[in-house]
Amino acid sequence: MAAEGGGKEMNEIKTQFTTREGVYKLLTHSEYSRPNRVPFNSQGSNPVKVSFVNVNDQSGNGDRICFNVGRELYFYIYKGVRKAADLSKPIDKRIYKGTQPTCHDFNPLTATAESVSLLVGFSAGQVQLIDPIKKETSKLFNEERLIDKSRVTCVRWVPGSESLFLVAHSSGSMYLYNVENTCGTTAPHYQLLKQGENYAVHTCKSKSARNPLLRWTVGEGALNEFAFSPDGKFLACASQDGFLRVFGFDAAELHGTMKSYFGGLLCVCWSPDGRYIVAGGEDDLVTVWSFSDCRVIARGHGHKSWVSVVAFDHCTTSVEDGDPPAEFSGSDEDFHEQIHFGAGRDRANSSHSRLSKRNSTDSRPVSVTYRFGSVGQDTQLCLWDLTEDILFPHLPLSRTRTHTNVMSATSPPATGQTTTTTTTTTTITTTVSTTNPSGTNGKDIVSNSSTSGNPANSLPSTLPRSNSLPHSSAPTGGSTPNSHTGSNNSSSTTTTTTTTKGNSIIDSAFIATGVSKFATLSLHDSRKERHEKDHKRNHSMGHISSKSSDKLNQLSSSRTAKTEVAKTLGTTLCPRMEDVPLLEPLVCKKIAHERLTVLIFLEDCLVTACQEGFVCTWARPGKVGLLSSQNNPANSPSGTVV
Repeated sequence: MAAEGGGKEMNEIKTQFTTREGVYKLLTHSEYSRPNRVPFNSQGSNPVKVSFVNVNDQSGNGDRICFNVGRELYFYIYKGVRKAADLSKPIDKRIYKGTQPTCHDFNPLTATAESVSLLVGFSAGQVQLIDPIKKETSKLFNEERLIDKSRVTCVRWVPGSESLFLVAHSSGSMYLYNVENTCGTTAPHYQLLKQGENYAVHTCKSKSARNPLLRWTVGEGALNEFAFSPDGKFLACASQDGFLRVFGFDAAELHGTMKSYFGGLLCVCWSPDGRYIVAGGEDDLVTVWSFSDCRVIARGHGHKSWVSVVAFDHCTTSVEDGDPPAEFSGSDEDFHEQIHFGAGRDRANSSHSRLSKRNSTDSRPVSVTYRFGSVGQDTQLCLWDLTEDILFPHLPLSRTRTHTNVMSATSPPATGQTTTTTTTTTTITTTVSTTNPSGTNGKDIVSNSSTSGNPANSLPSTLPRSNSLPHSSAPTGGSTPNSHTGSNNSSSTTTTTTTTKGNSIIDSAFIATGVSKFATLSLHDSRKERHEKDHKRNHSMGHISSKSSDKLNQLSSSRTAKTEVAKTLGTTLCPRMEDVPLLEPLVCKKIAHERLTVLIFLEDCLVTACQEGFVCTWARPGKVGLLSSQNNPANSPSGTVV
């Protein structure tokens, strides 16, 4: 774990780290910040965020970067690993008065070398559409704050659309806008369109087209972040009430939910093939959730404080046909020779097709590794690998492989430092994969976990514990008292099937239906409130303002404020820690002086940013390029090489 070593060494900022792929190096000359390079006094300010866009410039240097620091917003040409950053020449710089930028997003569909569409959300609730190349401000949405007065927490263009965008606020509401519509001079009036378990969708009543088109009310407290699935058809929402909720976006159907171990969820991301979602938050954990099974399949513990960003590395994620893991009986080194960590070798589409073959009952398993990363308020960067022994626990393993963060140049493929063997109490798990012809976007695999053999209470009282517990003896779906022991062809409570996508709610083509019950929610009270004494987030300004801007939220909050945590702990919504594998990070390094707020994986580097306003570029192994001669330890005044 990261706590090893101790003393002064642990407080030193790392400038490189080693994984099985090789060495990642910090490029000190590719650091972006305010032009004066002075650390920003981050007290009381909003998190630094970074957005990228490629404008398809003929020169081959088409990447553009936007980042906010305090009241300031900067727009630069991003030179990455190729050339040093020239901070004296921002393409655009803006300083705002009375409000601060909190988040931003480029529209990749409309980006050209002459024009880009950049949405910027603000702490007072407004959303601005600007063109930093033309230096124009085209529109300001929610200007009079009639739609929502609370801070904008997340803004995203709807995938595949040049005009629709979605905005989340700390009030717990999301709004769908059209850039062509105005916001009106009076507060909008809403009509209920769809309602479900702890969420509601309203349409805006107006004789003429106006914004917002829709209002989503999701959960209780702030809606901290949302993310669209790679195909744009699903929406994952991370809320302050600790719930991850996944919706079919067009039909506003709830697909599934997950609850944090405690505290709010702060960040969420999708795997490149859309099969897994990772969320992080105030429980200091990263939680991996299966989209098809609608259940937690693993947790990762490496951070010492809140997790602020999670992101998948699409370039290091690899999927390949291989022999079943059960047939492997050699050393861990031999095993990892079978898994090739090729940067960008397999893209998301190939991953999707090969994983689809894995779900066929008569096909051979594939060798699969998902790489994702996380950064937190503990100033640490963690990298994680999600491998087939975690993804497919029903396959018997010759021995259980776990991940440790022991990394050295002499033994790069070390993953088997800890071995946990519980052969006497192995739970037999069968998986039936069926194809639903009416499912959406190819994610039509329904895995029904039903267990036979030893019940949960027959597990030994002292399970072998390690920091990376794979627990092949206790698959998530089968070891809790709340899971069904049913036949293979029937859905258990751990499974939610994807319903046929109805007409798009954007077109308002159907009337509101009643409260929809879903399998993951039918037996459990999902409106659980976490202990207020853990994190008194209910006293934030965003929650107070929600009382005036969203009466529906207020009513639901008063009903559920006294619900106890025990109602979800131990269920499929929130399994106990011993019931799911506990991952250990491959890498866990302190890389900044202030809390980290950005982690983005690019093709030849990864980008991090801290609250001091420094945006750092880490070259992938073999991608140092032109900066290799400039980037040596003598040039890094405050760094150590590890």
